[in-house]
Amino acid sequence: MKNIKQHIGMLALAVIAALPIMASVQAEEKPMSTKSYNKTESAVEKLDSLQYRVTQEEGTEPPFMNEYWDNKKPGLYVDIVSGEPLFSSTNKFDSGTGWPSFTKPVADNIVEKSDITLGMTRTEVRSKHGDSHLGHVFNDGPRTEGGLRYCINSASLRFIPVDKLEEEGYGEYTSLFDQ
Repeated sequence: MKNIKQHIGMLALAVIAALPIMASVQAEEKPMSTKSYNKTESAVEKLDSLQYRVTQEEGTEPPFMNEYWDNKKPGLYVDIVSGEPLFSSTNKFDSGTGWPSFTKPVADNIVEKSDITLGMTRTEVRSKHGDSHLGHVFNDGPRTEGGLRYCINSASLRFIPVDKLEEEGYGEYTSLFDQ
C-alpha cells in the first residue's frame, strides 16, 4: 500500500510538472490574434496637444471644427492611442451636434463610466484597452437603431478607409461594408 501511495504521489508530481508544457502546446494550437491593443508610452507621446487633452485629460474638441464630424467615407474608426476598433461608418449618422455620432460600437472595446462634471450626470465612454476618453453616450439617438447616440471626439479617433483595412490589419471588419 505504501508503494502504491508513493507511485501515485510521483505520478501526480510528474503531471503537475508537465502542466506548463501541456498548456504551451494547447496555446500554440489556438489561432493567435495578429493585433494587440494596448496603450503605450510611445503612442501617447505621438499625440498632438488636442488629441492629448481629449484622450488623456477628458477634454472636448470644438463642434463642427473637427476632422470627422462630416466624414462620409466608408471605413473603420479606431482608438488613436491603442488602435482598437471602435465604430464603423455604417453606424455613423448626422446628429446635428458637430461631433461624429454613432448608433453602436463595432466590438466590445467600449467602457462606460458615470460622469458628473459640468453639473449634470452623463455617461462617459472610454476605450477598453487604451483607456482613452472618447466622448459620451446619450439616449437621444435614432429610435430605429436602438436610440443611442455615441457622441465621439474626432481627436480620439483614427479613420481607416475600407480599402486600407486589410493592409492595416483590420481585414476581419471588411464584411461590415459588404452591402
